[in-house]
Amino acid sequence: MTVEAFAPAKINLTLHVTGQRADGYHLLDSLVVFADCGDRLTLASADDLTLRVTGPRAEGVPTDGRNLVLKAAALFGPGRGAAIALDKHLPAAAGIGGGSSDAAAALRGLAQLWGLALPDARAVLSLGADVPVCLAPRPLRMRGVGEDITEGPRLPAMGLVLVNPGVEVPTPAVFKALDRKDNPAMPHPPGWASAATMAHWLGTQRNDLEAPAMALAPVIGTVIGAIAATQGCLLARMSGSGATCFGIYESRTEAEAAATALSVANPGWWVAAAEPFTLKPARA
Repeated sequence: MTVEAFAPAKINLTLHVTGQRADGYHLLDSLVVFADCGDRLTLASADDLTLRVTGPRAEGVPTDGRNLVLKAAALFGPGRGAAIALDKHLPAAAGIGGGSSDAAAALRGLAQLWGLALPDARAVLSLGADVPVCLAPRPLRMRGVGEDITEGPRLPAMGLVLVNPGVEVPTPAVFKALDRKDNPAMPHPPGWASAATMAHWLGTQRNDLEAPAMALAPVIGTVIGAIAATQGCLLARMSGSGATCFGIYESRTEAEAAATALSVANPGWWVAAAEPFTLKPARA
């Protein structure tokens, strides 16, 4: 038996840091969406549990127990085998949840392959704050340390561009550089009739990690400026803790034109055009 699972890029349209717990974990309030670009996992029945990584972004990705995919598999308990192939297209440590989305896709795929229920919420959260939100990709509001997830608004049609300049920004360093850790929460997302009205509302919100990340990696500011300068861009912002940034457009056609222009002008950058992605529920 073989199962395929898609691990879409996660985009934090907003990211408000609203507090810090006594154990050091930061409290977040974020509107999360997913893009139809990402990694792909193929999981096949096997005697042993193995991981093979291929694809254009495979270099440097561990294939041992350090990889979140194998950590996810371990949540089902010992003694189970699967041959897992990870086709890697998303940059690592980039603020778009590549590793977390891979882990969530592995959980979905292995549950199907082995005929098991998903591990409990506490176990899933132990893999990382972004893993729970990646389990069922769709517009979601994520609060707390990643455990408080509620439905997000229905999205209008739009195009997206993702850009990573090829620098890794360590998440702990970004949080350490944050001036305030008790910022206002995000108001309830109202829903929007168009990409333009959505971008206008998002423009009144924040990614509180953008300024500290930019201080550590000034090229992030260059990327945001380059995206904002493309024709039809409605909003340009950093996702997560960086360094990937995104642009919102009225259509995929506009996003693809912008992505082409950005790639030509900056051949060293990773650039992808996309649309929002929602995982269709599995058929009973």
